[in-house]
Amino acid sequence: MATLQEMLTPVAPQFVADCQALIDGEVDSKGGLSGTAVKAAYKVVTAFAPGYYSDTLRAITPDMVNALEPFWADFLVSGGADFGDYLVKNGEEVSEALLAVTDHMAGVSGRATIVKAYKMVRGSAGKNIEAALPNLGAMIQKYS
Repeated sequence: MATLQEMLTPVAPQFVADCQALIDGEVDSKGGLSGTAVKAAYKVVTAFAPGYYSDTLRAITPDMVNALEPFWADFLVSGGADFGDYLVKNGEEVSEALLAVTDHMAGVSGRATIVKAYKMVRGSAGKNIEAALPNLGAMIQKYS
């Protein structure tokens, strides 16, 4: 079976659009104090500069896919039926792999406003990523 990169590269524009829709939906669903922080940080990123959010999402997607690659390979070997369920079962490890990508990006960013917004939500980011894993898995699996 194909790697995630092989599977997703031919459909990259649609996959990135699906990622953006997933993120938008996840942010919209957040409530409470932590939800307010997530929504505020999201607003900073999306309003920062015209096209910044979309360009950044396009740029970071290959690294995110690479971070998910070992989980996809293990899922295929395990013979599981639902990648979202697989991701949930490995939620902490998956969220840490994805956060390593965003942490690196924040570390090399020269955009203080964006880094400040990221740091504002970084503490709860793992929990938020884990909540999105069923939808992320389903979204990826539709391309398989």
